[in-house]
Amino acid sequence: MIRVENLHKHFGGFHAVDGASLEIATGSITGLVGPNGAGKTTLFNVIAGVLEPTSGRVSMDGEDISGLPPHVLFHKGMLRTFQIAHEFGSMTCRENLMMVPGGQSGETLWNAWFSRGRIAQEESALLKKADEVLDFLTISHLKDERAGNLSGGQKKLLELGRTMMVDAKVVFLDEVGAGVNRTLLNTIGDAILRLNQERGYTFCMIEHDMDFIGRLCDPVIVMAEGKVLAQGTIDEIKDNDAVIEAYLGTGLKNKEMV
Repeated sequence: MIRVENLHKHFGGFHAVDGASLEIATGSITGLVGPNGAGKTTLFNVIAGVLEPTSGRVSMDGEDISGLPPHVLFHKGMLRTFQIAHEFGSMTCRENLMMVPGGQSGETLWNAWFSRGRIAQEESALLKKADEVLDFLTISHLKDERAGNLSGGQKKLLELGRTMMVDAKVVFLDEVGAGVNRTLLNTIGDAILRLNQERGYTFCMIEHDMDFIGRLCDPVIVMAEGKVLAQGTIDEIKDNDAVIEAYLGTGLKNKEMV
């Protein structure tokens, strides 16, 4: 689904992404790992249109999408979450979800005056879908809670739910487990697996929790110094001397690298 070819992103003399090439297969849950400063989030930002590449190519389903802005990629089915959740804190969980789909009739003044029936019909359908999403994520009891009052893990679940309000093809998850307790992390993992297996979502995720990566991801891609260092199963990655050296600065094998 996603192909990255010889991608570079430079900030002055600093090469945050330095010739990275990788593929994300349709229907996969691909893990992206590496030490701090490896270029993972910058790579995400270039793929998702937040940053323009210095050079190289990104394609989606064979179409060159290099440098396209996030709102265009959103309509092509590419969504991403952030390490720090971006919720509307003063709105309820249900309202946060209902805000997601674009092109709603109520967004124009003309329709607000003269097409109130159509707006009401759309809002009823959105309300139903939002409640279904909250139920899927097992947080329906929070539907009327202000999003700003949620815990960090609940906000991550809500952000995942926002990707379910549109026809997502590929979702990029940036440290979905950061600051989340183990119980909620398992709930998030269950939701990701179900979305992948039951609804065909393709995922690519940055994560430092190798147990979480090992549970969900195949393949796992390792970045270091802006480049792709290795790719394979979680066991192959843990046994790779180059990967261990990138994490620990030593060639000694150590399964507990993170």
